[in-house]
Amino acid sequence: MTAVTQELRDRLLTAAALERDEFAAAALVTGALDEGMPAETVLLDLIAPVQARVGTEWAANRLTVAQEHAASAIVERVITTLAHHPAARTKPTLGRVTVACVEQEWHSLPARLLAEVLTLRGWQVDFLGAQVPTPHLVSHLHHTGADVVALSSSIPTRLPVAHAAITACQSVGVPVLVGGPAFGPDGRFARMLGTNAWAPDARGAAEQLAAGLAPPTPADVRQQIDDLPHLLDQEYTLVSRAQGQLVKQVLAKLEDTFPAMAAYTAVQRERTAEDIAHIVEFLSVAIYTDDDELFTTFMTWTADILSARRVPARSLPPVLDILMTELKDFPRALRPLRRARTLLAEAVAAHPGAHA
Repeated sequence: MTAVTQELRDRLLTAAALERDEFAAAALVTGALDEGMPAETVLLDLIAPVQARVGTEWAANRLTVAQEHAASAIVERVITTLAHHPAARTKPTLGRVTVACVEQEWHSLPARLLAEVLTLRGWQVDFLGAQVPTPHLVSHLHHTGADVVALSSSIPTRLPVAHAAITACQSVGVPVLVGGPAFGPDGRFARMLGTNAWAPDARGAAEQLAAGLAPPTPADVRQQIDDLPHLLDQEYTLVSRAQGQLVKQVLAKLEDTFPAMAAYTAVQRERTAEDIAHIVEFLSVAIYTDDDELFTTFMTWTADILSARRVPARSLPPVLDILMTELKDFPRALRPLRRARTLLAEAVAAHPGAHA
């Protein structure tokens, strides 16, 4: 990375996140293009790291939710500016790719970056954006005759619907490439769900597509449907269907086991209910994937997020204790709950001030 690009990163972050100056941000990007910086470099080495930094600043509580949303909106419009620049115009010479976020996934920027990179490399791209219902996605594939579909998901709780989308696309003969944090840093959930390919980033995805993906066979699809034998115990189905009731039970019992709740405002109680809902949702998907680390990683991240906002992370262990009581007959649910409980206790003991 050149010093010039690092300077541009800093300036773009300031314009988009701190000053919320869309025109200044767009001028920085078009200026880099005018000076000869390749459009793909601008997308992946300038814009993408700035957006990642915006997320990091939000997690550290140095940007509010509103500031993060405003910065992300500016980044989206800056990408549009780049796409319309003469330096980014490429004649399609390759096949047709559909790029979309899986159902319930609203983080569309990674998919947008991939769509622009593939366009630059000569693919004919249909970018469908965020939260694409699987039936509509499959209908689009039928109507357009796409050679491949690239699916993006950032949040692991979307893995069950991603699985359904992957299987549906392959069932109509279209190979599927996936990417995004939801599939794990090493792509292990992509392999578990039977995708044709996984890539850690846009460049890797473009290289995979250039190498070619073989269309799935009916036998492949049948095998992928049967690749999660642990689901036969019905734990995922029963826990996921009971998510709303579990949140209510935990919230009610937390008032007895965590006395500090007595002083909570209505807004704080609402936020607590939302946090519990996220915990139950991540627990459900950990059961779906039979992956305890998925849940424990989320719990330690949540503790750090709460601590950055000066919210006592000591409220988390009682939540896990209540869930263990409520789910005492579900061994695959108890396993990640117990492990997360141990990790949180260790974290609080090691850094009592940070999690007070």
